[in-house]
Amino acid sequence: MYPSTPPETGRDAWADGNPAGPGRTGRPGHPPRGAVPPPGQTRGPMPPAGPARGGAAVVPQPGPGRGYPPGPDGYPGGPGPDRDGYPGRPGPDRDGYPGAPGPGGARAGRPDDDEPAPDPALPDDLSDDPDGEISAGPVPVRRLPSLIVAGFALLIGVGLVFGAQTSAPGARLPFALVVLGVQLLFVLAWTLALRPPALLLVAGVSTVVAAGANAAAVLPDLAALAPLGYVAAGGFLVGVLGQLVRAQDRARVTESLGATLFIILGVVAFATLIVLSRRLLGTQAIFVCLTATAVALAVARLTDAVLPWPRPAPQVPRGALGVVIGAMCGTLTGGIIGIYLVGFTPTSGAVVGLVAGSAAVLADLAVGYIEAGRQMAGEAPTMWIARHMQGPLGGFALAAPVAYGMSVLLI
Repeated sequence: MYPSTPPETGRDAWADGNPAGPGRTGRPGHPPRGAVPPPGQTRGPMPPAGPARGGAAVVPQPGPGRGYPPGPDGYPGGPGPDRDGYPGRPGPDRDGYPGAPGPGGARAGRPDDDEPAPDPALPDDLSDDPDGEISAGPVPVRRLPSLIVAGFALLIGVGLVFGAQTSAPGARLPFALVVLGVQLLFVLAWTLALRPPALLLVAGVSTVVAAGANAAAVLPDLAALAPLGYVAAGGFLVGVLGQLVRAQDRARVTESLGATLFIILGVVAFATLIVLSRRLLGTQAIFVCLTATAVALAVARLTDAVLPWPRPAPQVPRGALGVVIGAMCGTLTGGIIGIYLVGFTPTSGAVVGLVAGSAAVLADLAVGYIEAGRQMAGEAPTMWIARHMQGPLGGFALAAPVAYGMSVLLI
């Protein structure tokens, strides 16, 4: 039908049987389009019976054809007419989808049943991972927090180094008070970060353990680590019993015990610095180790503020270049101090700086992974001040026993 032909042409209702109207060919024996055949009559004349391959005559029978159910208006089976009466013309089908089945084709515009529909609840910055997990975009590295954390690491290092210089055979209390202040910061930051079920109980027990560990490091006549171990075991036992009393705490007993053990070991690790200050050349070892640790942590954070590349993980706002440069600067600092410090050589100072600085920056990096895993698991983010404090504090907590071990091995 050409565009100039009116749309009503060829669709007029016919009053009688089979006349040829406008736009119709009027072939003999064929009803016009739109005509309703009488009941019992098929569409078009029946073909004559003819012989088949075995000599038997095949007589076509009226009824559904090709396995289709009977069509509308008594016509033989097959795809029924669409809304305009013509097969294959686009339009909504019986399921409400646009398009009609053509001869041998599928429904046009109907979505595939095997393909899942997109979830409108997901934000635009999330994409489906090939492994079936939902991955978020890279977390940006903010410069100001990195600079603040670098300054905080230097402040902690300066406080511990100068506190160790005030220690003397008859005056261990000032250094013990400085260490106690750092221990309280550690308890505050990591308790808020880990959020154990009995938070106040864990914080209280850890504070008592910190004071007891410092007393066990100062009061005995012989400096040893065994009293610190006894205090840590007793504090852990009290914390476990206190959390098993309440039913709501017993439901998360594994997580609670892990958080309690970690915090108690952290505060006891700081007390090893007091024990080390009572040993021969222990103050020099503290100076080398903690100075290298502070420099390594600060340089790593400053590098992240300038060039956080390459990213070890998109969800961790750190750069691997800062970790490497920080460990190298810690090694260099230890070697330079070993030139001028009695009891050390450049080699021994560099080895102490390498071990302590590397352990500190790796602990700081591990804190970033822990925080990222917690947020990806759907937990609420840690308070911002505790989140930025726990990395340097964890680095110094690991560097303290490293300093004690290196002094025993190398001095």
